[in-house]
Amino acid sequence: MNKKKRLHIHMSVDNIEQSIAFYSTQFQAEPSKVKEDYAQWLVDDLSLNFAISTRGYEKGINHLGIQYESDEALLEAQTLFEKQGIKGKEDKGAVCCYKESNKYWVEDPTGMVWENYHSMDDVEVFGIDGKDTNDGCCVPKAGMFSQTPPSCTPNSGEDNCCS
Repeated sequence: MNKKKRLHIHMSVDNIEQSIAFYSTQFQAEPSKVKEDYAQWLVDDLSLNFAISTRGYEKGINHLGIQYESDEALLEAQTLFEKQGIKGKEDKGAVCCYKESNKYWVEDPTGMVWENYHSMDDVEVFGIDGKDTNDGCCVPKAGMFSQTPPSCTPNSGEDNCCS
């Protein structure tokens, strides 16, 4: 009686064509159903990594993401985004959510932030730079992907960095 279940996320978008292009890249699959005002992907090769936290953000969806099995697979995804003209933010060696990970953050056409990542090691702190911060992980804000800063640490005073 162990039947397959599938997480369902339905998001409202501003532009269906732009969003179809983005999500086809994000899921590396074409939609299984397309209408003039709707698209659906049934992505069989994704399993769920669901997390909750009481750390420093408004309640509701913090961000969405895809966890990759290797840095090579993450790099392939990053390359695909860049070929499609989707500019992201590379975040190597990030310490966040009790893990050390390499990440490539992107946002969809409506500004929803997606974390594409590969985790390497468990760590004993929630936050970044070895500090157990109260404000949570360094999740980029929408609209900040025009360039990748060389170092992104909160409160560093750099433009385009987490604060």
